[in-house]
Amino acid sequence: MSHPPTDDWFGRRTYRWQDWALPDLLRAKQAAGTTVSLVVPARNEAATVGAVVSRLREALMETIELVDEVVVIDSDSTDDTFAVAEEAGAVVHRAADVRPDLGTVAGKGEAMWKSVFVTTGDLLVFIDADLIDWDTHFVPGLLGPLLADPAVTLVKGFYERPLLDSDGTGSVLEGGRVTELVARPLIALLFPELAGVVQPLAGEWAVRRSHFASLTVPTGYAVELAALVDTVVALGLDAVAQVDLGRRSHRHQPLRDLGAMATQIVAAAERRAGRAVGDEVVLRQFTPGAAAETRHVPVWERPPAASQLQAAAPR
Repeated sequence: MSHPPTDDWFGRRTYRWQDWALPDLLRAKQAAGTTVSLVVPARNEAATVGAVVSRLREALMETIELVDEVVVIDSDSTDDTFAVAEEAGAVVHRAADVRPDLGTVAGKGEAMWKSVFVTTGDLLVFIDADLIDWDTHFVPGLLGPLLADPAVTLVKGFYERPLLDSDGTGSVLEGGRVTELVARPLIALLFPELAGVVQPLAGEWAVRRSHFASLTVPTGYAVELAALVDTVVALGLDAVAQVDLGRRSHRHQPLRDLGAMATQIVAAAERRAGRAVGDEVVLRQFTPGAAAETRHVPVWERPPAASQLQAAAPR
């Protein structure tokens, strides 16, 4: 990838969620015979996952049948995430129990990769489990380009992102620290074609199932950037669209945890730029007045799920 960003793509492939009415999307879905799986990867999100699942089920399965299934993949939670999500109406799988023959690791990308084995939809919509300030229009907004244009393969959401205080309030649009400090500089240096993507790390995105199953997937937090880069390499920039979803808030992680997230994103970008990267990075972090902490950050990637689906098929 070595071409400059194109304003032409940015204009043609950027939408607002209001561009599609629910009845129109439903008609397009039915006419094409398309099915939709809503996937919520979750780890220790008992406080928020129930509301995410119940609101989406009510709006998009019970009121209008735009979504065919809501599946939560629980990534080694130690709280009540599984029970809360199940009570809210989701089909819930523990990541470790999905294809145990393939092993398991804790991680967002791992949960999303495992979802291919337990979902049925032609289109996969990913929604984070820790949303606080959001609305159900996120899902139809992401589905719009996929249902309207067969050339579109992956859709990224973007939104205003306030940095909330500990009491859940706040209005300063300083959310997305890893995006601004890590992902966007990496894109400027290594993948300038993607400079027009507003939020490359957005956890709300949609993809055609067959395509996602063809991708190599980082097991941690780099899955969104990796999928974006790999899609453009394989299919070109016009296979990607983005949709303005309005406003979104979620629980923010401590700064040192963001360091591990950033490490995974840098590792995925380095791989895609042609540099050899191992399966683990040793990260040293320092806090004034405390002993240095050494983290072993996993950065390995799963092979395309399609290859494992074929391996599991009866002969």
